[in-house]
Amino acid sequence: MKIGYARVSTGLQNLDLQEDSLNKFSCEKIFTDHISGAKSNRPGLEMAIDFVRSGDTLVVWRLDRLGRNMEDLISIVNRLNERGVSFHSLQENITMDKSSSTGQLMFHLFAAFAEFERNLILERSAAGRAAARARGRFGGRPEKLKTQDLELLKTLVDSGTPIKTIAERWNVSRTTIYRYLDKMEEKDGKTNAH
Repeated sequence: MKIGYARVSTGLQNLDLQEDSLNKFSCEKIFTDHISGAKSNRPGLEMAIDFVRSGDTLVVWRLDRLGRNMEDLISIVNRLNERGVSFHSLQENITMDKSSSTGQLMFHLFAAFAEFERNLILERSAAGRAAARARGRFGGRPEKLKTQDLELLKTLVDSGTPIKTIAERWNVSRTTIYRYLDKMEEKDGKTNAH
């Protein structure tokens, strides 16, 4: 059985073109969503995946109607393949079916592209962090206390000032003060070891 799935991003768009194409391709049932592909919760798609049975084919008008990105697309197609369901995209004329060698090849190609995309994202992120570090910028929040504040912090603690009072002075939590004290002890320990 051929089951269709159609999606448009907003309620202002209509599904006519997609539904007409799916009907022409002899889809017996069509599930739809009026929701952005960026949303992970697409009720129509989930109903279509729940509805299809082994031997069925899920048909979409175009690949981008099914997945938000390559990784999402591969995940959905993998779910279908695990259940013995084929997949067909009308515009790209792509059929993925584990029972055929061509279908298996297509699935492996899509999986390779998804991994390639993930690796590119990781490489770009690492390069961005390295460039920021080279410019003296590090990730995370800016430090609450400056170097001169740390000297005063140590003096206040050594003089017996309560941690609560010290924390209120800089408008931070007591945990933050303890964290700074731990860092200072760690730094002093490394200095004394050399």
